[in-house]
Amino acid sequence: MGFDYLRDNMAIYANEQVQRGHAFAIVDEVDSILIDEARTPLIISGMGDKSTELYDMAEMLAARLVKYVVPEVNEKEEEDVDIDADYVVDEKAKTATLTARGIKKAEEFFHLDNLSDPENATISHHINQAIKAHGTMKRDVDYVIKDGEIIIVDEFTGRLMFGRRYSEGLHQAIEAKEHVNVQRESKTLATITFQNYFRLYGKLSGMTGTARTEEEEFATIYSLDIVDIPTNQPVIRIDNEDSVYKTENGKYRAVVNQVKACHEKGQPVLVGTVSIEKNELLSKLLTKEGIKHNILNAKNHEREAEIIAQAGKLGAVTVATNMAGRGTDIMLGGNAEYMAKNDLRKAGMTDEMIAEATGYAETEDQEILDARALFAEKLAQHKKEIAGEADQVCTAGGLFIIGTERHDSRRIDNQLRGRSGRQGDPGETRFYISLEDDLMRLFGGDRVTNIMEKMNLDEDTPIENKMLTRSIEQAQTTVESRNFQARKSVIEYDDVMNKQREIIYDQRKKVLDGMDVKDIIMNMMNTAISNHVSHAFAGAAHLDVTAYRDMMRGVEGLYFPKYTVKFSEEEIPTLSVEAVTDALTEAAAAYYEKKEQEFTSPMMREVERVVLLRVVDEYWMDHIDAMADLRQGIRLRAYAQVDPVIAYKKESLEMFDEMIAAIQEETVRRLYSVRIKKDEEVQRQRVATATSENVGGDGTVKKQPRRVQKIGRNDPCPCGSGKKYKQCCGRNA
Repeated sequence: MGFDYLRDNMAIYANEQVQRGHAFAIVDEVDSILIDEARTPLIISGMGDKSTELYDMAEMLAARLVKYVVPEVNEKEEEDVDIDADYVVDEKAKTATLTARGIKKAEEFFHLDNLSDPENATISHHINQAIKAHGTMKRDVDYVIKDGEIIIVDEFTGRLMFGRRYSEGLHQAIEAKEHVNVQRESKTLATITFQNYFRLYGKLSGMTGTARTEEEEFATIYSLDIVDIPTNQPVIRIDNEDSVYKTENGKYRAVVNQVKACHEKGQPVLVGTVSIEKNELLSKLLTKEGIKHNILNAKNHEREAEIIAQAGKLGAVTVATNMAGRGTDIMLGGNAEYMAKNDLRKAGMTDEMIAEATGYAETEDQEILDARALFAEKLAQHKKEIAGEADQVCTAGGLFIIGTERHDSRRIDNQLRGRSGRQGDPGETRFYISLEDDLMRLFGGDRVTNIMEKMNLDEDTPIENKMLTRSIEQAQTTVESRNFQARKSVIEYDDVMNKQREIIYDQRKKVLDGMDVKDIIMNMMNTAISNHVSHAFAGAAHLDVTAYRDMMRGVEGLYFPKYTVKFSEEEIPTLSVEAVTDALTEAAAAYYEKKEQEFTSPMMREVERVVLLRVVDEYWMDHIDAMADLRQGIRLRAYAQVDPVIAYKKESLEMFDEMIAAIQEETVRRLYSVRIKKDEEVQRQRVATATSENVGGDGTVKKQPRRVQKIGRNDPCPCGSGKKYKQCCGRNA
């Protein structure tokens, strides 16, 4: 929906638009979309410059540099020039910074005197992205390599995000790091944040099982209230206190023992992990113990529905990455509907026919009716089979959920917990945590570590108490608060851009809807000529001859033919601003009318519309890049006791005014320059293009595609020059 909105506002004709306004939105998994996804804006990219060799060179340098990881930021350490590393990685902020030693190595590698010089900004940017790719981006956590491409993994759902790329050259830096083909850079054509897209709707609503923890953000950014709906059946699931271990090894041993104990009594287990890397590690440990299990992560998401649907069968063990928005209920004893669909698939039915068989649309098609009868028969058969198994699973305690790590957000943990105890089913949950987990290491604080140290426990002895659980939740609250502030900051800046976006898109829509733009073009022309005249007078009451000639050079041949407006040398010193402006605008208007008669009015209106839209789009794209650059550096204003957001608003307004002026001038220039090509010119251009495509730069003839009309070498050249083809456009052919 967001990308459609952006594409609609890049359309040249109204019939290319697909959205009909923004009245009312209902968003499923509303917290996932409006909160988690909202950290990253939607961007439509076009082909940018060809990828440079700098990515590979920066990668060669980064691979040689020594990394130093600071779990808890210590400003004194960061500033220490004697630190024994070339760059420092801050895991909390996900940043990587060169040390003095690293800068020296970079300067030697690229043969530079000073890496900080403005002319070295591009090299510096590539180096920063390369060390960020090495220091903060982890394979099988943040991304995977599939078919020679880097595919981003969604940190909230664990799914692969095909077609998405990191911006600002980070994706290319990762491609260079992993030695896959470095794809060309992209240029931002249009962008909007999730927050500002959804705030376009007059009414916004949604549903989710886990919104209460984000109540403040929903109220602040979207003005949405949260209403709790009680569960259909009372929840009888047992949520145990967290088991906290000293080391990761101790934690995983405990998880495997718990899985083994459940498996022996037939209780199904779902184990949640935070990344593909941890997912595969746990799978290896279970295989070593001889426990048969299913594994679900971004690498095998094709079998997602099948794996989740059968995770409640007697004795089933499933190891999965994040469970957000999986869309399939885990039914105790197995999913009869899924089994029946599988039978239809085995009977040779297509997915389309299976969809018809499980649907309720009225039909007289005998094939669909037969398929529905077979589905009903198989469904009844499987329900009967699993009824006994469901009772056995309930007796064993229902689905046991094991969390192997706390996520940054409490909601994701709650989504994992909520897979058990559905519709009044029995169930049990427990989270296993170690002090070596990322969340505990970075945000746990000294309190938890001190408790563990005082008790002097070994790595296989857990602690379970409410104080520890509260400390862990406090760490999660800290991360959630940081993420909220990051999203709030994004929207503060984007609100400025949003006002400008609304102005541009609103004007575009009026043009698309058929507004007559001739008056606008005439006003633009008047403004452009007035600016030329004002610049020539430069505040003086009268013109001198030199300034007059400079001014005429800027307008003659563009707004009207040469010598259309003539003043004698005696008249020039007596002319006023108004007299010159009136004379020039009258000549320009007359020339435009003459051009319109040549084109015909309907064609001129179409040309005006298309030229105006194209110029607006080109300048708007450049403005997006300029605003991104401004935002990169504006935060430094805080050091001068200036609010960066206020400075951003002020400077972006000036840039917007400059862009509008540039759009007006360029639109008028193009419209006054446009002309109709004659048939022979079009033919000449076609022949020239065909020739350039078939003759190499070294003069050798490339293999020519078969043409409809064959031109002999001695035939007259179709360009109309009167020469033979071989002596004119067909040279070397």
